[in-house]
Amino acid sequence: MVRVRPCPEPKFGDYQCNALMALAKARKTNPRQLAGQVAAALDVPALCEVEIAGAGFLNFRLKPSSITQTLEAAARGEHLFFDKAGNGVQKPRRGVADFSSPNVAKPMHVGHIRSTILGDSLARVLRLLGHQVVTDNHIGDWGTQFGMLIVGWKRFLNRDSLAADPISEMERLYKLVTRNAASDPALLEASRQELVKLQSGHDENLQIWREMIALSQRQFDEIYARLGVRFDSALGESFYNARLKSLVDELQKLRVARESEGAIAVFFDDVPQLKDHPALVRKSDGGFNYTTTDLATLEYRLKTWRPDEIIYVTDGRQQLHFQQVFAAFDKWQSCAGGEPPPKLVHVWFGSILGEDGKPFKTRGGETVKLSDLLDEAEERAFKIVSEKNPALPDGQRREIARVIGIGAVKYADLLPNRQSDYIFSWDKMLALNGNTAPYLQYAYARIQSIFRKADSCAPRAGSAIELSTPEELALAKHLLNFGLTLEAVAEEYRPNFLCNYLYELAGKFTLFYENCPVLKAANSLRASRLELCRLTARVLKEGLNALGIETIEQM
Repeated sequence: MVRVRPCPEPKFGDYQCNALMALAKARKTNPRQLAGQVAAALDVPALCEVEIAGAGFLNFRLKPSSITQTLEAAARGEHLFFDKAGNGVQKPRRGVADFSSPNVAKPMHVGHIRSTILGDSLARVLRLLGHQVVTDNHIGDWGTQFGMLIVGWKRFLNRDSLAADPISEMERLYKLVTRNAASDPALLEASRQELVKLQSGHDENLQIWREMIALSQRQFDEIYARLGVRFDSALGESFYNARLKSLVDELQKLRVARESEGAIAVFFDDVPQLKDHPALVRKSDGGFNYTTTDLATLEYRLKTWRPDEIIYVTDGRQQLHFQQVFAAFDKWQSCAGGEPPPKLVHVWFGSILGEDGKPFKTRGGETVKLSDLLDEAEERAFKIVSEKNPALPDGQRREIARVIGIGAVKYADLLPNRQSDYIFSWDKMLALNGNTAPYLQYAYARIQSIFRKADSCAPRAGSAIELSTPEELALAKHLLNFGLTLEAVAEEYRPNFLCNYLYELAGKFTLFYENCPVLKAANSLRASRLELCRLTARVLKEGLNALGIETIEQM
């Protein structure tokens, strides 16, 4: 597919295609000649002018009539500058998004925020474009840590503390047993035995384990409710446990995996970057690991949801792991003679750093709990709102602060290139100026205030749109690029494209509003400019919602 993108230099046109040079090289032909053939075959005289430039670029300059027609169609509710998949343009694709993945009996911390927010945003964008997405929270509810936890539960549990703050109490138990087991072989052996009993289906241990999961799920639900994140499925690692032995047996039978020093591993002799990194699927002591579980999870997802694509949203430290899992699964499916596997994508991200450039921690050096982070975001936002609008009722200020605070945290996380580390700064993320969520939320609220003042002057559906000034034209052209931006986010898994688009939209609206009187304009021009305001507000609201960020009518 040949992509047409917004032209980086407006003086050359509105859109540009630079793919013809690569096509010409592949076809061993002259790129300008190929560009000429493509331009001659295009039937777009009513939409734009086409120009061949440079070594073989195609530049497109929109005609004013095509811009106004597109805006007026959007004003009538026919679209919002993008076509949904399934409307004859593109076939909807089925996808699975794996993100967040907290661990049972541990508090969700700042390290979970990037996966949760990024994964949720990608799912929202894909759904907005008409694709089908199953969001699956692969919860860490199985493993060696439960031996330690069960010993702690049986010997050191404080029931009052468990009732008051179950996650903190379970975290205390785990730390206590881990610390003591380092110098107490008997305690370490007791933990091992409790784990074996759990894995063997011991009634008491299973009951304790299930209670830990239930208590942890309450914490997860509270955090996700605050973030506005929902999952279609939340199958933990334990769900796949019964399949692991037969899976490894099958890999051996198909000669996908083989024994090595008492363990079973998949070797990648035909994959250069993995040649020295075999994937262990059964340890020498007979135990399984994350790779085994992830292969079983992939198999389940393929059979249950039949996706075209599965994306995993985790930090960059897991790159090698997912390269191994994807290669092993591909080899397994190929040898089994099944259908080609779906597209598997590891959407990885960098770390959150403090202003000292080191991993973001509390002042005491502890990991920042996610609930504490969200509390502080809301309190800081409440202070700002109270200073700006002290006359508003307390409840209203609290609600505005909630939307601004949570939105600020989300946007600060989505704005950078996801593969880069970023510095966490309260002052920057809560600023009303610059590329921040509060700035965009304020831009939306300011447009809503225009309509409150306009009252009966609000545009009627079908109002003609006039683009008589450079500011109107610049705003209109930017609105047209909303769909292209969404497609780029979905294609490259980068919500920062949408963040930057919305920031530019707010800036272009400001220039328009400062230079083009709206409410004081004559009748037809006022209706046209109010329609531009309304379309801008709709795109801001839809775009922020695609990032998982709420808007408010008044700030």
